[in-house]
Amino acid sequence: MRIAITTPTAATRRTGNRATASRWAGFLTDLGHEAAINPPPEAGADAMVALHAWRSAQAAAEFRAAHPSKPLVVVLTGTDLYHYLATEPETTSRTLDLADRLVGLHDRVADALPDRFRHKLRIIHQSARGRAARIAPAADAFEVLVVGHLRTEKDPFRTALAARRLPSDSAIRVLHLGAAHDPVWAEAAQAEMAGNARYLWLGDLPPARVRRLMARARLMVLSSHMEGGANVISEAVVSGLPVLASRIDGSVGLLGPAYPGYFPKSDTAALAGLLHRAETDPDYLRELDAACAARRPFFAPERERAQLGALLAELR
Repeated sequence: MRIAITTPTAATRRTGNRATASRWAGFLTDLGHEAAINPPPEAGADAMVALHAWRSAQAAAEFRAAHPSKPLVVVLTGTDLYHYLATEPETTSRTLDLADRLVGLHDRVADALPDRFRHKLRIIHQSARGRAARIAPAADAFEVLVVGHLRTEKDPFRTALAARRLPSDSAIRVLHLGAAHDPVWAEAAQAEMAGNARYLWLGDLPPARVRRLMARARLMVLSSHMEGGANVISEAVVSGLPVLASRIDGSVGLLGPAYPGYFPKSDTAALAGLLHRAETDPDYLRELDAACAARRPFFAPERERAQLGALLAELR
């Protein structure tokens, strides 16, 4: 099949949607299909995969109008599930109505969907490839990564605020990787660095540099208010990097309900307590590491490719 993958993300931006589109294009090629990201309508396609129900609403509607019997798959993002279904219900629900299948990226997606759409839902866990081996950690600091662009949904400075509460003898250093959504966010990151010696914003780094830092760091924090199934969790887990995460469905749906590294979202004190415990209690850090290792098989590329192949087989 010739499969068009539509994503609202510009080709030059490193975001979750674009990463998913690029990875799936590779998998679809491996499976014997032709895949193109955001091709022109005149290129033609036998099926469409639309990333983001609300942002891809026009593209999905145009494809369905032009091709009433061809398969349309819509991949649900965190903002679709936890924002646009409530704030833009007509547009978002219309896209879900048009779709032949809906793809969720974590195990709790069904809880956020209206009943009438659940029969269309299939779950595909996003995969990742880590470095072949861990790197010796920094000798002068207990490095904690925050990997995510600076925007409201990510609650991007929660870890920096928690680090301010740590004891004076703590060696924790927060390295924040991600682009600023706009100049206001960049200014806020610069101000946080100026007032917080434990925080360093490194901006949007190439994937190879991110993987290297993941292989060296001691811990990663995902403090988001909403996630559709953050690929950065997959990346951390396969890199052998333990995770602390806000207790939201998007993270619990990836790490499991019994995972020992959750804190209530926006709870700075609770996160500070977990950071201090991870730094000072080797048994707790090993517990986090073991829990992540148990989830690693869920994020194998071969598994994601097989799930994608099974989805397409349903639509033939």
